[in-house]
Amino acid sequence: MSEDSLRLVTVERTGTGLFTATNARGGTIAFGTGDGTGFTPVELLLAAIGGCTAADVDVSTSRHAEPTGFTVTVSGHKVSDEDGNRMADLAVAFSVTFPEGAAGDRARTILPRAVAVSHDRLCTVSRTVEAGTPVTVSVEDV
Repeated sequence: MSEDSLRLVTVERTGTGLFTATNARGGTIAFGTGDGTGFTPVELLLAAIGGCTAADVDVSTSRHAEPTGFTVTVSGHKVSDEDGNRMADLAVAFSVTFPEGAAGDRARTILPRAVAVSHDRLCTVSRTVEAGTPVTVSVEDV
């Protein structure tokens, strides 16, 4: 693996059940364990799946026409069983509208293909989830 392929996020505890993730560019996002309105880690996973595929589809379709509406809904069920906690039945639903006219017609025509290509090849997040990529954990010396 090369330095160019590395992605890194650091998560710091900011309070009881509260955390901030910081990326290598200095961007931050706060999240928590579900108290209040903040996102939970599972909701961030769903947002990452939706955001990744939304970005792919937006690049492809907006070349032809600016959407008049663009919503991606990602859902799933959190289950606990003999294998532990996990998400099941993940689903991504696109609701995209384009203006009337030739440009909007072209964008509408390529929308299903853009969604399929994102799912099948481009969206790193959903592709990683579907591949079942192993996660290693360690505890550093303190």
